[in-house]
Amino acid sequence: MIDRDHFNPFPQLTGLDDRSKDIFRTIVESYLNTGDPVGSRNISKALPISLSPASVRNAMSDLEQLGLIYAPHTSAGRLPTEIGLRFFVDAMMEFGDLSNDERHKIERQMVSTHQPEAGVEHLLTKASQMLSGLSSGAGLVLTTKQDKRLKHVEFVRLEATKALVVLVDEEDRVENRLIDLPSGLPASAMTEASNFLNAHIRGKTLADAQMEIEAHRHELQAELDGLTAKLVEAGLATWAGASTDRPQSLIVRGRSNLLENVTALEDLDRIRHLFDDLESKRDLIQLLELAEKGDGVRIYIGSENQLFSLSGSSVIVSPYRDSEQKIVGILGIIGPTRLNYARIVPMVDYTARVLSSMLSDPN
Repeated sequence: MIDRDHFNPFPQLTGLDDRSKDIFRTIVESYLNTGDPVGSRNISKALPISLSPASVRNAMSDLEQLGLIYAPHTSAGRLPTEIGLRFFVDAMMEFGDLSNDERHKIERQMVSTHQPEAGVEHLLTKASQMLSGLSSGAGLVLTTKQDKRLKHVEFVRLEATKALVVLVDEEDRVENRLIDLPSGLPASAMTEASNFLNAHIRGKTLADAQMEIEAHRHELQAELDGLTAKLVEAGLATWAGASTDRPQSLIVRGRSNLLENVTALEDLDRIRHLFDDLESKRDLIQLLELAEKGDGVRIYIGSENQLFSLSGSSVIVSPYRDSEQKIVGILGIIGPTRLNYARIVPMVDYTARVLSSMLSDPN
């Protein structure tokens, strides 16, 4: 379920004795539940073993030296550091599976809101809304624009040296690109180029269409004259280049969840940074690239990998796939670092599986 191999920055910390682990676990679980620092006296009462507050303080001092916990300046209690949370998630947290009722709830919500005629984006929006509703964070879905499947391509001459490449995808969305025409191109070349492309690219993604044309390069050169062949290649190259400029489409639902229980000025500043990051899509390409490198849920805590680093937020994401089992995007949750990881990780994992299944069989 979770890709634990991706993060293991502090293997030496796995040598903590059982007493230190119990104290550390109590501090982290208290933080995840309340967000407040916890002191030695309360820790002593919560431990499964009998230990005095003085002994707890000694162990806390060792944990602090390891960089796992710290004392906020306003309190004598302790909170986990980002390193501490990372260590807890990787080495100590147990991720259970969803119950049958929870699985059925996710399936019902996804299926009941699915409208094939509304297109994939509607389904992704509903997935984002559902994840937001099931968590204390904002639901996020990021998809590549290259996954659109082509239905029709046409060249429309505007002037002697300029033309529009009109692309229609299988959801009947239309986009245009302006290209330069080869000098001396006859009017008939527009029709020939359109016919050749439409015979080879229907139902394919942009990336697959490029591979298809490359595979039929000899046929391209044999059937079409040199200028028309250049037009075919220029048309696809223009689309591919445009798609890499902004390769991601971002859907975020439930941002208001992030404002709940925010009282401190620094928390409001953190949320402001997060909203700025979401608006600018900062680091989302990196997030998608990392998710594409392996299966399973990935967790990014605070400033890790510069993902939403200024906002100090946590991101839990899982890739989803299309009908050809290609990773075409990610979905997940963005929220404060004290997210309920044990609950949200299996939820994100299963939602990604349900979405992948629906995209494989859109009907």
